[in-house]
Amino acid sequence: MPQPSNIAASLFQRAMTQGQLQLGADDVRALLDDLGVAFDAKAARGDEVELRIALHCTREFGMVLDAGLGGLEGDLDARNFGRDRASVHAAVALTDASDFLGLFRRTLAYQKLAAVAARDGTIVPDAALQACFERLLALARAFAPDRADAPCVLESLALNPLRVGAAGLTVGAAECRVAAPQPARLPRPIAKIDKLIHPKSIGVIGVSGSGMNFGRIILRNLMGSGYPKEQLVVLKPGEAEIDGVRCVAGLQELGAKLDLLIVAVAASAVYELVDEIIESDAVHAVMLIPGSMGETQASREPAAALAARINAAHAKPGGGPIFLGANCLGVVSHPGAYDSWFIPLERLPKPQKKKVRDAVMLSQSGAFMITRLSQNLWLDPAYMLALGNQTDLTHGDMLSYFAELAGIKTLGIYIEGFKDLDGLHFAKAVRRAVLGGKQVVLYKSGRTAPGQGGVMGHTASVAGDLGLFESVLRHAGAIVTEDFNTFDDLFYIAGTLHDKTIGGNRVGAISGAGFEAVGVADNIDTDGFSMQMGALADASVKRIEAVLAANKLDKLVEVRNPIDINPGADDVAHMDITEAFLDDPNIDAVVVGLDPTAPSVRALETSKLRPGHDLSDPKSTVQLMPPLVARHAKPVIGILDGGTLYDAMTARLMDGGVCCFRNCARGAQALVRYVQARLYADDLRRRRPGVDQS
Repeated sequence: MPQPSNIAASLFQRAMTQGQLQLGADDVRALLDDLGVAFDAKAARGDEVELRIALHCTREFGMVLDAGLGGLEGDLDARNFGRDRASVHAAVALTDASDFLGLFRRTLAYQKLAAVAARDGTIVPDAALQACFERLLALARAFAPDRADAPCVLESLALNPLRVGAAGLTVGAAECRVAAPQPARLPRPIAKIDKLIHPKSIGVIGVSGSGMNFGRIILRNLMGSGYPKEQLVVLKPGEAEIDGVRCVAGLQELGAKLDLLIVAVAASAVYELVDEIIESDAVHAVMLIPGSMGETQASREPAAALAARINAAHAKPGGGPIFLGANCLGVVSHPGAYDSWFIPLERLPKPQKKKVRDAVMLSQSGAFMITRLSQNLWLDPAYMLALGNQTDLTHGDMLSYFAELAGIKTLGIYIEGFKDLDGLHFAKAVRRAVLGGKQVVLYKSGRTAPGQGGVMGHTASVAGDLGLFESVLRHAGAIVTEDFNTFDDLFYIAGTLHDKTIGGNRVGAISGAGFEAVGVADNIDTDGFSMQMGALADASVKRIEAVLAANKLDKLVEVRNPIDINPGADDVAHMDITEAFLDDPNIDAVVVGLDPTAPSVRALETSKLRPGHDLSDPKSTVQLMPPLVARHAKPVIGILDGGTLYDAMTARLMDGGVCCFRNCARGAQALVRYVQARLYADDLRRRRPGVDQS
């Protein structure tokens, strides 16, 4: 790995000493020369392709390298272009020159370079570009904000326009800025998250002895979820017990160090209480329920001072206590046998829906988790944690912990904003999770200016640039979604298909409804990735023809992909043809319309017209499909496009481990996005790009 020369350090140090944070023209030219890039402001333009390559020190992700269209095209609004067409971004810590060149090949800028090379009979200048990226990455790493020994921070270096010619790279204009290093937050002792989610003792402060306030609801939810009473304690002076749980006057009377303390007092009382918690060292982990801390103008300064005191406590022996929240809905930890959400269990029951719970939900918004859980009957994570304002524990901390936790396969995460440099912490955790075989599905709110204002008022978060967020975290390996429905679909499909083999991008589509078979084929494209309809092998065609003949459908149906098998096909025919597709070596995944409204399909709980021709029939889809899905490594998506009458059929299939969607477009689109993510994850595990995945 190349190292930057001493020239850059000398130039930066001189600028810092002179108080000139923007390098002068002569110094910029000296830096460019050191990077192997010529400077010529008067270079002939003609039809040359103009690029823009830049390093930025971003608040969330630290050093980021981006490249794309330059000159006038680079000034156009990125919304005029598709994803990764105007420019691409990557966190410097997670890429290398070869990897970034692969990203850059997606852009229109690179495609224009390739077109010019093809026209002129020359080669695309990959070697020159990769060498430039390599030198820039070395420079960025040497002066990154997370590097403790860096004398200064490279705030930005922009080369625009940059042109590639026979003589190498030529820059028409360049700017460079440096900045003084800023003190970093102390690392949180994230090993104590184990105490937070698997507590052997829980205390609650703020419980009413006479009314049903948030503290009392939390206490009852803890007991209602099965947490042992003898491991609970209420901190309340003047009371002996509440709801059968013993009370103590305060922290000094606990007798033993608590694993978890849940704070449900008024926000105004939190500041003094937190100081007492830190001073007493009586608690490993703290959950701060109260809101409004840092979310209003009046509370921002006190909340920042509180966060600073919590941060300072992490320098103590043992790291001090960790804090979740404030403005925290709470935690549901099924392995920890407790539910501390302040939503009564009667309003949001959480029965086990999966044989093995292997997912996690992390969300800044507690309500986001509540609505997802209430609306999606399949959703059954092992852990659900609301982060709130990230006064202490951050997204990066949480994902760093769960990326290493055994038994967790899929993580669904709602983010409003990152603390300073926590985006980099988070992106590294995404990469570790993906390299370890886990899947990370994200939704980022604050997608518009009004939305960003709402984020600040909700959890005191700075929303950050959406395009940068999505590009950096997709590159890290996350599945980044653009709306709530897509989040639901991809979190669901990721959890259901995690253990299936993704062998390629060839799909098979089956349905008794012609529009549905065509609808699957019409929805196999996404930005930068497409699936294709696999060509059925001759043996598969003959096998399917035999199934059709046995069902007297051979005169009505021509075997192809996609295939319309006619509404006369019953459950057995659907499953036999699905299995033929799955056994075909030219098919990597199957989407099958299960045609619940077709008279031949056993889709009702009871049938008045044909008694016994229902879900209980051994020949029904709900009886046949789960074992079929279980015995095949390839993924299968079942489509049940029908009304509420077919909810029971859908639920039975989902309970049996079948991945089901209620219309073909959403199912096919989710499959395409998921296959793209899985293939990219496999590629990351093969190449392992970047020099810093710690």
